[in-house]
Amino acid sequence: MTGISRRSFGALSAAALLATGTGLPAWAQASAAVDASKVSADINAKAGKKRTIATVVKVDGIAWFDRMRVGVTQFGKDQGHDTWMVGPSQADAAAQVQLVESLIAQGVDAICIVPFSVEAVEPVLQKARNQGIVVISHEASGLTNIDYDIEAFDNHAYGAKLMEVLGRDMGGEGKYVATVGSLTSQSQMEWIDGAVAYQKEHFPKMQEVTRRIETYDDATTDYNKLKEVLTAYPDLKGIVGAPMPTSAGAGRLIAERNLKGKLFFSGTGLVSVAGQYLRNGDVNYIQFWDPAVAGYAMNILAVMALAKKDIKPGLDLGLAGYNSLQAPDAKKPNVLVGQGWVGVTKDNMAQYNF
Repeated sequence: MTGISRRSFGALSAAALLATGTGLPAWAQASAAVDASKVSADINAKAGKKRTIATVVKVDGIAWFDRMRVGVTQFGKDQGHDTWMVGPSQADAAAQVQLVESLIAQGVDAICIVPFSVEAVEPVLQKARNQGIVVISHEASGLTNIDYDIEAFDNHAYGAKLMEVLGRDMGGEGKYVATVGSLTSQSQMEWIDGAVAYQKEHFPKMQEVTRRIETYDDATTDYNKLKEVLTAYPDLKGIVGAPMPTSAGAGRLIAERNLKGKLFFSGTGLVSVAGQYLRNGDVNYIQFWDPAVAGYAMNILAVMALAKKDIKPGLDLGLAGYNSLQAPDAKKPNVLVGQGWVGVTKDNMAQYNF
C-alpha cells in the first residue's frame, strides 16, 4: 500500500462517501454534531493557507471509523482544507505504518492518527515530524512523537463508569472478563485499568477470570472468543468491553444463549451497532463518544499547530465535549482531554442513533 498516491487516497475516500447512498447506514451519511459557526474563524483556509491533512485510523470499513470519516470530510468542507481518511482493511499495525510511510512520501502537511499499536507507530511518526509534518493523535496519550494528542475524556474515569454499571447489574459479585482490541491499544488498556481498579475498590466480590481478551476490533472475533470463555466458565456473569464491536459480539452471544438477566455487558458501543440488543434487553448499557466530532477536533488541532496558534489548557474548540480542554498530566502538557462521552440505555438510545 506504500505506493498509493494522495490522489488515490482521496479517490478511495470519495468512493466510500459515494457509497453512502447504497451501502452505508443513514448515520454515516449525516453530518457530525458540529456547529461550524462556533469554530474559530482563523481555522478556515480563507484566513490562512490551505492544508493537506490525512487521518489514519486503526481499521477502515467498520462503523466507528465510518462515522469518523464523516467528521474528517465535514471539516474539509466547512474549513476549506484538503482532508481525507484512510486505514488498513484489517486491524494490523504493520499495514498502518505503511500508510503513514506513504503519506510522508507524499509530503502532506499533517497526519492525524488513531494508532492500532502505539509502539509500532512511534518510529514512523518520528520520521514524519523530522520532515516537518505535524502529527496529532487520538486514543494514544502515551505517544512521544506527536505535536498533540487529544482525548475525548479521562481514560480511567471512562472505564470506571463502565464498571460502575456492570457491577450494579451483576449485583456486586460474580465472574467477569474484559476485552480490548489489542494489548497494545493504549487507551483501551487504560479504560480496562480504570474498570478493574473500580471493581477492586467497590465490588471486591467480583472476579476477573482471564487475562484481557484481544478481539482485533472485530465483532465476529468478539463473539467467538467470548463463546470460548463461556464454555470454560459457564457461570460467567459479566463482560466489560473496550472495543466498540464487543457490544455486538456480546449482544449476539447473550441473545443466542438466552442469557438476558444472567450475563451482563457494559462497554463501548454505538446504537447503530448494538441497538437491537439494547431494544431487546440483551445489552443494558453502552458508552461512547462521537468519533465524527473527534475527527473534526483532530483536524482543528492540526491546522492550529501548523499555524503555530496558542494551544494550551482551557482551549475551546467550539465542539460539544471539547469546550475546555485540559492537560491533567503536568508531565504531558501536549495531551489534551475533553469531556465528550455519554452513556446510553434503552431509554435514551433514540437520541444517539448515528
